[in-house]
Amino acid sequence: MAIAIIGCGQLLRKDDGLGPELIRRLASLHPPLPVKLIDYGTSGFSLLDDLEEYDSLIVIDGLMSGSTPGTIFMVGGEQLEKLLETGPYADLHSFRWDDALKWGKWLYKERFPKNIKIYLVEVKEVGYGIGLSEPVKEAIERLVEMFKKEFSSGENEIS
Repeated sequence: MAIAIIGCGQLLRKDDGLGPELIRRLASLHPPLPVKLIDYGTSGFSLLDDLEEYDSLIVIDGLMSGSTPGTIFMVGGEQLEKLLETGPYADLHSFRWDDALKWGKWLYKERFPKNIKIYLVEVKEVGYGIGLSEPVKEAIERLVEMFKKEFSSGENEIS
């Protein structure tokens, strides 16, 4: 089963760089996780190109909902199905991971990944600059520990 953990975000916008930073942290683990680690940055089109290669996807990105910075939200199951029901939308200037998933579901049909989880981390600062806030750094460490535990069990599946 091909599994990928995908980090999304812009390293030059402070906390928005949490997806790429998480991928770096996971890539430094020894032993390595038995999954493909991909930093897509802000390139939704690249994700669309690769969707049919994986049975399972885990997507990590930042969120600004007004919740406590560092809070981790998981979107999957019915919530994700509702997100994907809205159908493909084409705006070439803001094509994100969610757009890639919508297009991918329409385009790849039965070859679309069967298991998808989205983890969104509430960000604190997204202005121009490099570096993550403490709450987001702590959330990344929680995600690293969660993935280590999940994928070191030998089952190598997301559910």
